[in-house]
Amino acid sequence: MKLQLKRPIVFFDLETTGINITKDRIVEISIIKVSPGQEDSPVVKTRRINPEMHIPEEATAVHHITDEDVANEPTFRQVARSLADFMRGCDIAGFNSNRFDVPLLDEEFQRAGVDFDFHKARFVDVQTIFHKMEPRNLTAAYRFYCDKELVGAHGAAADTMATFEVLLAQLERYSDLPANVEELAKFSSQNNNVDFMGRLVYDDNGREIINFGKYKGQPAAAVLAKDQGYYSWIQQGDFPSDTKRAFTRIYLNLRKK
Repeated sequence: MKLQLKRPIVFFDLETTGINITKDRIVEISIIKVSPGQEDSPVVKTRRINPEMHIPEEATAVHHITDEDVANEPTFRQVARSLADFMRGCDIAGFNSNRFDVPLLDEEFQRAGVDFDFHKARFVDVQTIFHKMEPRNLTAAYRFYCDKELVGAHGAAADTMATFEVLLAQLERYSDLPANVEELAKFSSQNNNVDFMGRLVYDDNGREIINFGKYKGQPAAAVLAKDQGYYSWIQQGDFPSDTKRAFTRIYLNLRKK
């Protein structure tokens, strides 16, 4: 079974200075763009980025990218607009992308002052499909589905191509797995998230429910109405920009009533 596309989809992977969504930076990005009718000739782009900060040794140990390797590379701000143009109008796929790559890339766009609305895309997380179908990591998925060893793991280019190949192999293996991106996005989502990190989730009635902390399980609107300091705490806290925007939308809707 082949991937059924109604619009382009980009597979992407990031190598970063660490795993903190709000504080760490991109050091390498690789993207595969697949367009309807051109599934056999994807466009592949890989670029290293100067993160404008020291790359910790523990991060280098994973992706083997050092400060010297990116010293003469462009900053994210310098490439952000062309990157947004390349991805605009596309659905988005990756491996653990919904919880890490997408929110971190969103933070980078926000810092660069580039308006890119991720919420217009459908998200296909190949890791979630893998865990639902054959509960493991990308190296194991590549070995299981493609019968290959992943050479160059934790390099953005190798990981991105492996992710693309794994999804195609998943479509071949599972006859009941939908081939269109809309259904794949639904299947590969962990929760009905309001924000990327799932700090807010929709319940069966479409209400935004807080999904962490002391108010977990309670409607966000009700919490914001009764606890005047909670909104300020969210805005001043170490939360991703997307989470703060979601709370702001709910807060502003309350004030209109």
